Amino acid sequence: MPGGPGAGARSSSPVVVDTGVVRIIDLNADVAEGGALEPTDLAVLDSVTSASLACGFHAGNRTVMRATAAACVHRGIAIGAHVSFRDREGFGRRPVDVAQARLVADIVEQCELLAEEVGAAGGTVEFVKPHGALYNLMGVDPGVADAMVEALGHQGAGVLVAQAGTGVVAQARRAGLRVVLEGFPDRGYLGDGRLAPRGEPGALIDDPGAAGRRAVSLARRQGVEAVDGTWTVVQVETLCIHGDSPGAAASARAVRAALEAEGITLRSFIGSRR
Repeated sequence: MPGGPGAGARSSSPVVVDTGVVRIIDLNADVAEGGALEPTDLAVLDSVTSASLACGFHAGNRTVMRATAAACVHRGIAIGAHVSFRDREGFGRRPVDVAQARLVADIVEQCELLAEEVGAAGGTVEFVKPHGALYNLMGVDPGVADAMVEALGHQGAGVLVAQAGTGVVAQARRAGLRVVLEGFPDRGYLGDGRLAPRGEPGALIDDPGAAGRRAVSLARRQGVEAVDGTWTVVQVETLCIHGDSPGAAASARAVRAALEAEGITLRSFIGSRR
């Protein structure tokens, strides 16, 4: 998933000072990416405080949207729209060359579709978090960032989840949007703060214990050891577990347990829910 230039700062040593300050942080997951509500998604939802639901362009369908939304409402989990390029074949992980006006319309369409199903389940879509290539590109391509900001303006959406240090953050804030900064305990980072590309050594963290330790590092120290052993600063207000990753439920449980063991309170960035 995400990563853009300037996302973090590099240090020659992974040793940093832990302030020991108890933090409140959100734990989110990307879900509703199958053809039906899977037991794995339900298990992930038992651990998180917010969830981004696929809106049909890269994965999912109306049935799984509504069922997942109902599960979120039942658990008091904040719901967001996990919008993407129109790319089911590539699971939204491939850049798509699309005119800015068309991209704005596509984002709005996805938000509206999800809102219908979430509303039918008794909930509300409260934030937007792009998926895959769209998330990556909005951080480095001003045109894509403009499209995202414009689409959220049309929707009246006030909260965007994005990676710290990427270009979209300033653009969204200038437009009056709230930007929630995101980190990934189940992904490896490069020394400059970008995520290690999938397929490269260390890019995926499949050990739940390691994910838990990295979550604590991101939450308390605002950084993590990169794949090359250096320290990289990563500002975060929410931590993401990828629901489509093997062992996602175990990682979500381990991350929640590790954070709580450190006295860190888990709470949705939308408000007090869990």
